[in-house]
Amino acid sequence: MASIDSLDPDTSFKHWIASDLRFFREREERSLSQLGQVMGSSRHTVSNIEHARDGWNMNEDQAARLDAYLRLNGHFQRLVRYARTAHDPDWFAEYADHEARALVIRTYRLSLIPGLFQTPEYARALITASRMVEDAEAAVDNRMKRQEVLARKNPPLVWVLLDENVLHRPIGGVQVMRDQLARLRDAAESQHVTIRVVPQLAGFYLGLEGSFNSLTMETGELVFIEAPGGGRLIQGSTEIRDFGVRWDRIGASALPWDASRDLIAKAMEQLDDHLAKVHP
Repeated sequence: MASIDSLDPDTSFKHWIASDLRFFREREERSLSQLGQVMGSSRHTVSNIEHARDGWNMNEDQAARLDAYLRLNGHFQRLVRYARTAHDPDWFAEYADHEARALVIRTYRLSLIPGLFQTPEYARALITASRMVEDAEAAVDNRMKRQEVLARKNPPLVWVLLDENVLHRPIGGVQVMRDQLARLRDAAESQHVTIRVVPQLAGFYLGLEGSFNSLTMETGELVFIEAPGGGRLIQGSTEIRDFGVRWDRIGASALPWDASRDLIAKAMEQLDDHLAKVHP
């Protein structure tokens, strides 16, 4: 939770919106409840947006109402539009909160095993090698906690598309990768999980442009696009439909689930053979 004093509008669109919302509310000498009436929202919503709390973002309707009331010539509407297309290092925390409540999770991965199915050893190898995290064990624990969504009473349906190269990149060494593939194989046997692999022979396909996740929530859809140092969370825009089409086109290049399962098993066998030669 961000305090008012900790907001940095120079580095975050979310903080910029929060800071300006409070500035204009105080300038007009309006209470949280009064501005909530203007925005068509509750006092609670206005407070959460002003504090840039995770899961609370100004939407286009609220922005339009504010701009009309304050005569700002589209100021908040522009901020909301740019916030949806901007890179923000803080938005993955918000994505993880949505993921824990998702009804359907779709994840496409070009280069790594999805976090929801990583073993602690695989995750530790990734996090340690990146040299971007001060407390690697805490980061591993956080990643493992994300996987609790798969064990909840009504788990989400999880659809996974993987580039085949993910299966052959020995992160953490041969044994770690072999155990990771076993985890992936077991996950594929779950009735809530479908894993399909895009084979190397597919040649060019849209997935080569980068990984992304999409979530189906009770309130709608959202997409998270990863990038070095952060990413971009897309909510409530026509871009959501574009990524739906992208998902379908990537899926058209993927193998059926049973052939994908066999490909994972084959990759495991290759690692088993390598281990047998090293430790006869």
